[in-house]
Amino acid sequence: MKKSILSLTFVFTLVWAAMAQLKTPEQFLGYKPGDRFTPHHRMVDYFEYVASQNPNIKLIQYGETNEKRPLIMAILSSPENMARLEQIRTDNLKRAGLMEGAPSTEIPINWMSFNVHGNESVGMEAAISTFYTLADPKNPKSQEWLKNQVIILDPCINPDGRDRYAMWYNQKMNTRLQPDPQSMEHNEPWPGGRANHYLFDLNRDWAWQVQVESQQRLKMYQQWMPQLHLDFHEQGIDQPFYMAPAAEPLHEQLTPFQHEFQDIFGRNTAKYFDQMGRFYFTKERFDLLYPSYGDTYPMYNGAIGMTIEQGGSGRAGIGVYNSIGDTVTLSGRIAGHYTAAMSAAEVTSQNAKRLVTEFANYFKNNSTNPKGKYKSFIIKGENNPAQVTKLLELLDKNGIRYGKAGAKAGLKGFEYQSGKSGVIFSTSDKDIVINAYQPKSVLAQVLFEPNPTLNDSITYDITSWAMPYAYGLKAYALETRLDASGAYEKPAFSANVASSTPVAYLAPWQGTRDAAFLSALLNQKIRVRYAEYPFVVEGKSYPAGTLMITKGGNEYVADFDKKVTETANRFGVTLATTQTGYVDKGKDFGSPNIRVIKAPKVALVGGNGTSSLNYGEVWHFFEKDLDYPLTNLDAASMGSYDLSKYDVIILPSVFGAALNGGAQTKLTDWVKAGGRLIAIDASVNLFANKEGFKLKTFDTDEEKKAADKAAQELAKEERLEPYTEGERLDISGGTAGAIYEIKMDETHPLGYGTGGKFYTLKNNSNRFAYLTGGVNAGIISGNDAYRTGYIGYKIKSQMGNSMVIGAENQGRGQIVYFVDNPIFRGFWESGKLVLSNAIFLVGQ
Repeated sequence: MKKSILSLTFVFTLVWAAMAQLKTPEQFLGYKPGDRFTPHHRMVDYFEYVASQNPNIKLIQYGETNEKRPLIMAILSSPENMARLEQIRTDNLKRAGLMEGAPSTEIPINWMSFNVHGNESVGMEAAISTFYTLADPKNPKSQEWLKNQVIILDPCINPDGRDRYAMWYNQKMNTRLQPDPQSMEHNEPWPGGRANHYLFDLNRDWAWQVQVESQQRLKMYQQWMPQLHLDFHEQGIDQPFYMAPAAEPLHEQLTPFQHEFQDIFGRNTAKYFDQMGRFYFTKERFDLLYPSYGDTYPMYNGAIGMTIEQGGSGRAGIGVYNSIGDTVTLSGRIAGHYTAAMSAAEVTSQNAKRLVTEFANYFKNNSTNPKGKYKSFIIKGENNPAQVTKLLELLDKNGIRYGKAGAKAGLKGFEYQSGKSGVIFSTSDKDIVINAYQPKSVLAQVLFEPNPTLNDSITYDITSWAMPYAYGLKAYALETRLDASGAYEKPAFSANVASSTPVAYLAPWQGTRDAAFLSALLNQKIRVRYAEYPFVVEGKSYPAGTLMITKGGNEYVADFDKKVTETANRFGVTLATTQTGYVDKGKDFGSPNIRVIKAPKVALVGGNGTSSLNYGEVWHFFEKDLDYPLTNLDAASMGSYDLSKYDVIILPSVFGAALNGGAQTKLTDWVKAGGRLIAIDASVNLFANKEGFKLKTFDTDEEKKAADKAAQELAKEERLEPYTEGERLDISGGTAGAIYEIKMDETHPLGYGTGGKFYTLKNNSNRFAYLTGGVNAGIISGNDAYRTGYIGYKIKSQMGNSMVIGAENQGRGQIVYFVDNPIFRGFWESGKLVLSNAIFLVGQ
């Protein structure tokens, strides 16, 4: 027995001796923090080393990026807290009402996230220094703080983007500090390191979870539900340091304590910055409205979410001169983030009990007495089931509960489709209800609110995002409570069975699922057709756009029936069959109006001058939603490519001169020879008001003169406005996520599957007249088509009677215009069908 005790004592002596000799980042990495950028794998090495030396650290790999880099987080606390870590975690979920039972601990969880934007590269460097200080057993302050909290450190949310920037910079940097902003090392090439592998901005993806990094991180977040979340960023080299409190607009759902604690943190951090003689600002620029940020999403989940912005970003590198001649250094930037992280640990420790109490009150108060105007939301059962399934997947990811609405009559509410209040409707067992009387009350209300309250029009991001518009669903919002009549059971899918070969399998064309099904068939070289007109066969009605997989024309496909049915089963597509091609109404299956879908060879243009974000959205859509081949072309080399290899070329939003004159001419010639060009957002302007193209801002010269005159008169009136109102005057001519109802032409392929309506998210001020001699497939038919979101008064009145989605012939080819981005951030789900129409059905 004595021998065992002596052995155990010896083991602990060795452990504590190792901890006492914990290597600093400089000792481990071989250079001082700030001397160069640390590769992601070396950061992982250091975190693994520190965790191996400290029994009070739990290191978790919670996922992996697209480029196979590990996503890790470190959990730190005192020995006593680490011994009951699982109890602390589950107690927190009980406190939020997400688990049954009463909590027995009062330890808050402080989560810090670094480097969500890859080229805001100080984040991971600061995380390394922060981790060392918190883990160091010889640091009395940090060890005392850890007694009163659990700290979760995510050192790099975006390893792919971060290494893209860091590796490029380490290759380009001078050995001798070169702060000249014109030096190559301070001018990052396209697409930059900000975004992830698919060029998505992960700081806009918290709620939507389109990207794999977000999906894996949010699973962990839901398991912990922290009281505090700090999101570390960088801003321009001429900005000093930003910290909470946040700026207006502040969402009305935020609680007094959430406001108060932001101020507590801000003042505590300012104290240290004042001691260092460093500048900072608060309550400006960074608001709390859009729900998918690293500060707002935690706020709407009961935490204190805070954005931290250090001046520097990708332009700064190791050191750069700012506009007043000071050198912004990486070491100085590390010190700023490090100080904010230490301040957060300190104020969490000082306010531990109150953080836990207010967190519990947040969930109790909101689940029993929701603050928002609308208490219940109804998703109608007659909606496209595939789109409903996608919405429910999003709700499940976010922990939002829903149920079966049941049969109820005489309900009165806001109808999303018409934008009208006081509409009388009834529900059935097929309808879904999401009410605000649940733990995720605030998040549910925010995601479904028809008109977010905007107490300041100067915002940092979009101002509307209501899920029924994003998914194209018929829905209602009620100001009263409507409880579920039971659990909602998703309609069971009955697998298709291959038996005798029918004349044709018939498949719906209603959403992304159907486009992915078509893509899979084309990838297997199965010939697919679509109907240009509605038809009735064997007593059943089918709309235009219905997919037809016919026996005729597929004789060469081995195991045809098995392949078609198994592919349909994989996507959950229910196939209809017919034993005849002789229709009761419409066009027979051999009609020239039954179009063969030629598997298009598609190219996407990217590179300098194109929007990397829009490029990434399309790239991700092809790879992850459609799983369809895509060639990526560089805009700078368009003049040298053999474009005849492609049937469809997609041109994402552009800025500046993405294509030179020769490249544009070559692209236009390719269209005239039979190509199909899809122009999105700002790329539409390459063809607007140009000779030879039908796209015009105004129908007539008189309209243009009248508009110019009105603008001149308004400019005269604004000349004497106060200088400080300049920013507001500027945004009065712009928009930030305004939603409009688009009337779709269901007789044209661009309108197939839309049911005659589509809701566009307008983030630009472009307005075009109806096409003359072209196809006006999607139009804003009047000013009553506006639904929600900010749009400046200078352009709002002009949006009526305009073309939003259209096409024009050029020679033997076509140009398809999307004035707005139809798949914005990958979460605008309904637009994916319209884009698929343009890719697969138009011009066939």
